[in-house]
Amino acid sequence: MGVQVPQQGHSWLELTADTLSVGAVHDWCVHPSCGAVVVFSGTVRDHAADLTGTLRDDVQHLDYEAYDEQVVPVFRRIEAELRQRWPHSGRVAILHRTGRLELGAVSVVVGVSAPHRPEAFEAARFAIDTLKQAAPIWKRETWAGGSDWGTGSHDISSVGGAG
Repeated sequence: MGVQVPQQGHSWLELTADTLSVGAVHDWCVHPSCGAVVVFSGTVRDHAADLTGTLRDDVQHLDYEAYDEQVVPVFRRIEAELRQRWPHSGRVAILHRTGRLELGAVSVVVGVSAPHRPEAFEAARFAIDTLKQAAPIWKRETWAGGSDWGTGSHDISSVGGAG
């Protein structure tokens, strides 16, 4: 299946178990008032450092857990802060997957359109960095012989303090 592109508005904020399409996010972000679209996608990689700092180069898959009613409001606050900092932003997409994701799968996509390149890059970077700091999304890494919660885990922070 896959996520469905919004038919109206300038916001696409979603937590989903469905496949994410980087191309669909890019195409949706294109807007006549904007000359720049920046899209970031995060994918499942085959290595990570475990909680002791040991490099695990045999990651098999990831499992993401999150609750829509907790995550989407954080996405809304990220977007609101983004639009305050870069008021000429056009469309903003923040999407994250849940469930089991295999190597190479897209786990997160952020897209921002803006009139000019610098604002689009800065706003997209703010959105992904703030999502990583503020959104209550948990990642469990599974490697040959074991599994544990994501090693980059940290306390959830407020949106205003990020970026």
